[in-house]
Amino acid sequence: MPVIHLIAPSGYCVKQEAALRGVERLVSAGHEVENQAVISRRFQRFAGDDNARLSDLSEIAQLGNSTDIVLAVRGGYGMTRLLESIDYGAIAHRLEQAPLAICGHSDFTVFQLALLARHPQAITFSGPMLAGNFGSEDLNTFTWNHFWQALQEPEFTLQWVSDSTPFEASGTLWGGNLSMIASLVGSPWLPNIEGGILVLEDVNEHPFRVERMLMQLLRAGILNKQRAIILGSFNGTTLNTYDDGYNFDVMCDFLRSKLTVPLVTGLNFGHEARTVTLPLGAAARLSHQGDMAMLTLSGHPVLRR
Repeated sequence: MPVIHLIAPSGYCVKQEAALRGVERLVSAGHEVENQAVISRRFQRFAGDDNARLSDLSEIAQLGNSTDIVLAVRGGYGMTRLLESIDYGAIAHRLEQAPLAICGHSDFTVFQLALLARHPQAITFSGPMLAGNFGSEDLNTFTWNHFWQALQEPEFTLQWVSDSTPFEASGTLWGGNLSMIASLVGSPWLPNIEGGILVLEDVNEHPFRVERMLMQLLRAGILNKQRAIILGSFNGTTLNTYDDGYNFDVMCDFLRSKLTVPLVTGLNFGHEARTVTLPLGAAARLSHQGDMAMLTLSGHPVLRR
């Protein structure tokens, strides 16, 4: 069974009970979970001081072939502090030596994209984390199954109901958390990907804030040089009478009026109990027919059988 190595490069894990429940659940499923000491580590609002959290990332390059998965405990904030100090070359070299699935989302997005910017072949997985997903009171079967599908199948296909005009597109899949991506605009840590398929998600951001960040990406020349854009989950906000009919769907219609590429919505991906796992940097084929979208992914590392 896969060996899982925990890292905590971002915020302190407030939900200690959830994280420990996640460990117990993974162990009960037959997995070995290493480096559990990082769960309780704390410095101010972070999961340890900058040096401790940087060491978590440095240790990835030293992991032996017996380790299969690197799993982030949680997101929050903290990765941005470390970007200049990470040895991306060493981590990319480790990924070349043997399959290793590095998985996380939210704040972890900035590390994943910085690695991809430096080493386009260094594929990581945007997916569940220890506390919020594997440690939830009720483990979501959809999330569990899609996690192992992404890590074990060299090619897999996702289908979901969406609203778009018919099209077909292919390119490199990349993206993650919208707020984190917007924070990287103008920096060397954002990949310069043309002809890609950009997938985005966020949480606790009102549709007008989502629109503002998307307009930033549009005006920076990022959106219209993709083959297509996928919007995942954008939850955690409440509309009010001031919005006067302005909602996420209206925002999407406005965005489509500014785009020259297809926009697909409705993918279960992001800060929610029900989420797929996506290999960032993998080859992707996306199509839309009728009311269904289909995304096929390949070229990512898979676990040993």
